[in-house]
Amino acid sequence: MTYRRHHKIEIVYNGKRYNRVISSIKCIRILNDNSYPIPIRCRVVENDAVRIHVVDVPVPEGVNVIIGQAHFIKTLEDLYEALVTSVPGVKFGIAFCEASQKRLIRHEGNDDELRKLAIEAAKRIAAGHVFVIYIKDAWPINVLNSIKNVQEVVTIFAATANPLQVVVAETKQGRGVLGVIDGYTPVGVETENDIAERRIFLRKIGYKK
Repeated sequence: MTYRRHHKIEIVYNGKRYNRVISSIKCIRILNDNSYPIPIRCRVVENDAVRIHVVDVPVPEGVNVIIGQAHFIKTLEDLYEALVTSVPGVKFGIAFCEASQKRLIRHEGNDDELRKLAIEAAKRIAAGHVFVIYIKDAWPINVLNSIKNVQEVVTIFAATANPLQVVVAETKQGRGVLGVIDGYTPVGVETENDIAERRIFLRKIGYKK
């Protein structure tokens, strides 16, 4: 899907050259307009488009995914240490999209299946400096602060077990994450019964006293 499209055109008018950035519609009009008293030659010299992609990220049963952005190749090993020291026995796989030099998808982890999931998700997102972490035998709430405290981490986009989509913008230079769609849209506002149910649930699982 094209979100925005403009063209840089070169216009030759009365022997002089002019460069302009105009919309697709205006460019088509100029290219097809023969009414000018002095001949005009117009050609597209550059196409500047932003394309929007919606990338589905699979989240298997019993697994959570965390997606964020960092800025240095050291991120990978630092994230490994942050995870393994946060929760004893946590299983995880990490993939990191290198944004320069070899531009490889770097990966680490202590679980082969989760590592493969992270690599495949990173391939599909394919945005510079984005990382994908799949975890099980732990929850995002157990590891997020440790991840955020990794010096290279810039931001966290999502931490969820819900169906997840990543909205990616693509230009001629590369791709970047605009945001995420985490789960589904709300269908109402909680009632007093829902509030009581929420509070009981949090105490049942031990997160509230």
